[in-house]
Amino acid sequence: MKCVWFLCCFLCFGVVLSRSEDGFEDLKARESLLSYLEHDAVAEPAPQPVMIGLTLIQGADSKGAVCLDGTLPGYHLDPGSGSGANSWLIHLEGGGWCNTIRNCVFRKTTRRGSSKFMEKQLPFTGILSNKAEENPDFYNWNRVKLRYCDGASFSGDSQNESAQLNFRGQRIWLAAIEELMAKGMQNAEQALLSGCSAGGLASILHCDEFRDLVPQTTKVKCLSDAGMFIDAVDVSGGRTLRNMFAGVVSVQELQKDLSSTCTSQLDPTSCFFPQNLVANIKTPLFLLNAAYDVWQLQSSLAPSSADPLGQWKDCKADNAHCDSSQIQFLQDFRNEMLNTIKVFSESDLNGLFINSCFAHCQSERQDTWFANDSPVIGNKSIAKSVGDWYFDRVAVKTIDCPYPCDNTCHNLVAHTDDVISTITISQSTRLTFSLLSLLSAFLMSLTFSNALYEVSVLVTHTIVSLSLH
Repeated sequence: MKCVWFLCCFLCFGVVLSRSEDGFEDLKARESLLSYLEHDAVAEPAPQPVMIGLTLIQGADSKGAVCLDGTLPGYHLDPGSGSGANSWLIHLEGGGWCNTIRNCVFRKTTRRGSSKFMEKQLPFTGILSNKAEENPDFYNWNRVKLRYCDGASFSGDSQNESAQLNFRGQRIWLAAIEELMAKGMQNAEQALLSGCSAGGLASILHCDEFRDLVPQTTKVKCLSDAGMFIDAVDVSGGRTLRNMFAGVVSVQELQKDLSSTCTSQLDPTSCFFPQNLVANIKTPLFLLNAAYDVWQLQSSLAPSSADPLGQWKDCKADNAHCDSSQIQFLQDFRNEMLNTIKVFSESDLNGLFINSCFAHCQSERQDTWFANDSPVIGNKSIAKSVGDWYFDRVAVKTIDCPYPCDNTCHNLVAHTDDVISTITISQSTRLTFSLLSLLSAFLMSLTFSNALYEVSVLVTHTIVSLSLH
């Protein structure tokens, strides 16, 4: 019976994967497309970045602080030194969300849902760099990258037993902070909570909580990079991102974990959008965002589901190929973003750097964070702007002029062939996935030894890896 059950399950998996026109393929396209993007400026060769090892949070499982698949969460820590020995930078990793049970189950087989598949080492660049010439204000701080494996911006606290899914982002967050406090953060004189993309949203969601978790004597501020996801209309008149966020909130039961100040006035999905949160955050917050955020252009403003005829394909691949009506649509999006942060920007505590670039996550990349040809507004780089704001050297509320005025941008450009291969899997590749699924099913049905079990897991992971590249 066990053999038959595994065979049936994986046969179904293979058939679904071979026939799906959206499903996993659409999810993969949304989450992986940015890995194919390259900027249009040629950066100078940079020194090799320091590689930092992965640390799993031992004992986190006893607190229920686990990834989607039940494995231990992890982080990468590069200890501070000298004047930065008692200063801490906590950077929250991004990587999309899962908005259905099916997508979350799929995510368990990737590094976004399981520490089994996380890289054992990561390069620390940009705001995480340990070199003064690359990261002048934070290079000698204790720098931490907290890995993202819960699928809801470190926010959920529920589970789905039938699907064997653990939605424990909130517990992961708390377990990580507890461990870092024990490693010296309880003595922090300065701390900055940052994050990129889904991690940038998380840095907003957890900003005030972070303030409360560290000592009251600690100077605390927060930075959200590419975390201003806007509840905007897509090119078809629908609301792709709202629908996606509604799924995340529903699947992970986030309504009980979101800001009560917000949920007392708005529906839970609205309270997952940062535009409805930032004005009420008490802790100083800096918003770093591209006005023409590439992820939102690709995944929520003009996804294939909203553009079935492919009229936005060339524009999405390269902003230089956008026609006048498309540029106007994007200008309207920029204006909407600026309107949503108007009240936020009035606070003397907060900071802004909104450049008119087609970019995403500019604090993590060395060429956009701090380099000879980095993007600037008024001759000031992103790194200098964030540093001036954090250390109270000068107020920073910088908003760029509209596209195409800024010639310092490192606009992200997709190779058309890569985009097509990412979004549409060939029939032959689908057949390969189906055959691999059947092979994995057969191996799993024979798991009478640990060796065979490991082989079956490896084959299954191979299927998923192929689907992600």
